[in-house]
Amino acid sequence: MQYETKSRSVLKAISWRTWATFTTAVIVFIFTGAFALAITVGLLEVFAKMGLYFFHERLWQKISYGKKEVPSFVLWFTGLPASGKKELASRVFEKLRADKLKVERIDSRDVRPLFPETGFTTEEVNKHIKRSGHLAAMLEKNGIIVVASFVSPYSASRNFAREISTNFVEVYLRTTLEACEKRDQQGHYAKARSGEYQDFPGIHFDYQESDAPEIVLDVDCISVDEACEQIVSYINNNVLTGKSLSRK
Repeated sequence: MQYETKSRSVLKAISWRTWATFTTAVIVFIFTGAFALAITVGLLEVFAKMGLYFFHERLWQKISYGKKEVPSFVLWFTGLPASGKKELASRVFEKLRADKLKVERIDSRDVRPLFPETGFTTEEVNKHIKRSGHLAAMLEKNGIIVVASFVSPYSASRNFAREISTNFVEVYLRTTLEACEKRDQQGHYAKARSGEYQDFPGIHFDYQESDAPEIVLDVDCISVDEACEQIVSYINNNVLTGKSLSRK
């Protein structure tokens, strides 16, 4: 894949302007036979068109027709531990950033250090998700796209995050407990089964599925690349087009 550098674009603009001016001067010389007049007209054309282009651009900046505002939104990845949320969210984040969009990435590991006393009981987890939802909503209100990945096993706190956001896209990674345990390279499930961890989603209590997440991905059946493309396609067709995502 090739792309054009800024220096190449500038050189092309200069060469085009030079050839255009030269052509104008030649046409004037052919019709008048006056070399000095041809040079003068050519130079006048350069300055005249530069001025016209400047005012033309300033005028179009004030015209709203055809302008498209890129909306901010919260893209919330949820699912069992080791379902692949972090990897997939990071992949989507990189794609959005490559498109020069204002985007931030937040993960449970980023937010928990801000509240080091937060534990893992139902009440504490719900508080943690609500705080994270507030953070995401604040970033969204400031025109930033937020890519967030949290287990967020309780529907109540996920719904709270949805309610305080303007555009909320929930991505549910549907999988089985057995598949998550096979993917778990850090041994969290084993520690939960041995009793070292308490209140662990999937072991000590069931993950509460949403009624209607915007995107559901059967991650046991598709690759990370395929899942990423599905999410990006949804964003392009349903979010960046300016469609309302509010279900409040």
